[in-house]
Amino acid sequence: MSELLKSSKEQSNTNNIEARQSSFTCDEILACGLGETYGLDNGRLPLPNMLMFDRITHIGLEGGEFGKGYITAELDIDPSKWFFECHFYKDPVMPGCLGLDALWQLIGFSLVWAGYKGKGRALGCSEVKFTGQILPSSKLVEYRIDIKRIISRGLVVIIGDGKVIRDGEVIYTASNLKAGLFTENNKPV
Repeated sequence: MSELLKSSKEQSNTNNIEARQSSFTCDEILACGLGETYGLDNGRLPLPNMLMFDRITHIGLEGGEFGKGYITAELDIDPSKWFFECHFYKDPVMPGCLGLDALWQLIGFSLVWAGYKGKGRALGCSEVKFTGQILPSSKLVEYRIDIKRIISRGLVVIIGDGKVIRDGEVIYTASNLKAGLFTENNKPV
């Protein structure tokens, strides 16, 4: 009987994940940043100007390079974006750290989307490579993260590999991106 209940419970959890929304519009992302989607005490996306994507085109815990799920999002590039005015004077380029931050925003968001509780924080990555740049003449930036692992033992941590793609060309890669969720009981010092 307990095996039947366990199997039923696992199936219920799988159905809950499968029933979750698998893409988000700009307005839905902004609602998440305001705490309207998952609450103020759970991970939220930043608000503009630090929000680094306009829409999440896919989020799921199946498929991807490692079979554990993947996340994709897009940012429309407009030459009037705030960072082009100040980075660098007369030589505008999107700071690479903003593309990396977008990957952390997405991977952390995926934990809250999957039903875990706590406030999200970036925890690092193993390696970042930049092989291109995002200029005002660029049109579209795509982000993709392939999830490798979710660890939930008091502290919840997600690990994945990410790519930043400018107009169809991979220009940044980040391996072993890590983000975690923290509560009052397990907050970082």
